[in-house]
Amino acid sequence: MTVSPMDPRLLVHAYVDGELDPAHALEMERQFASDPALAAERDRVEALRRAIREQLPAEAAPASLTRRIESSLGLRREAPRAASHPSWRALAASVVLAVFLASGATWFALRPDQADATADMIVASHVRALMAPQPFDIASSDRHTVKPWFNGRIADAPRVVDLADQGFPLVGGRVDVIGRAPVATLVYRHRQHLISLSAVPGGRTIAATPKEIGGYNLLSWSENGTAYSAVSDLAAPDLETFAKAFRAASAER
Repeated sequence: MTVSPMDPRLLVHAYVDGELDPAHALEMERQFASDPALAAERDRVEALRRAIREQLPAEAAPASLTRRIESSLGLRREAPRAASHPSWRALAASVVLAVFLASGATWFALRPDQADATADMIVASHVRALMAPQPFDIASSDRHTVKPWFNGRIADAPRVVDLADQGFPLVGGRVDVIGRAPVATLVYRHRQHLISLSAVPGGRTIAATPKEIGGYNLLSWSENGTAYSAVSDLAAPDLETFAKAFRAASAER
């Protein structure tokens, strides 16, 4: 069967190895949720990796491998000697070591800090929403309509406040996926700018210091065991005004 260059199956190994950026990892997670065959392929790859770790005996790479690598890089000069015939175990160890070094170096180079990874996923979700036909799953300015909509879709419905009097009217809500967990995201508007406010439960680490990612400002804080993150292309002072208004309104409830 011919596989399209854009076939998501081509990204399963990269996903399992943790080599995808947050936006592509998020897209793969959504496709796993909607495509049982793709999810089964992910499970097959993960099972294969576990079987290799559990069944193949651990064996250190032979010292001759180190000498050959150094010689090929010009770091060691050795007198010519008769060709040797390494055992199949030595050859297997060489291959495993090469794969391990390549994948391990990639993982350590690309592995983000948990807080940074969460922030990247939140910004990626905001950008994806802006690219969608509409940036919310439920369109309403009534908090009594938006809050009940989340029931049955996520474990806990978020706190929803009306900030129209402060210049930040509620326009809807949606469910994002952050770290494989469904998360409630409220959508507010300020003039022509949209603000995505994600409520991440369970204390998932998010940097509290305001930051800018890819041209979008991100402001996070924790409240009653929930980590909130507001992201928008609004100027940072305007986003801080929104956050203060939301927190003040929440405290009054």
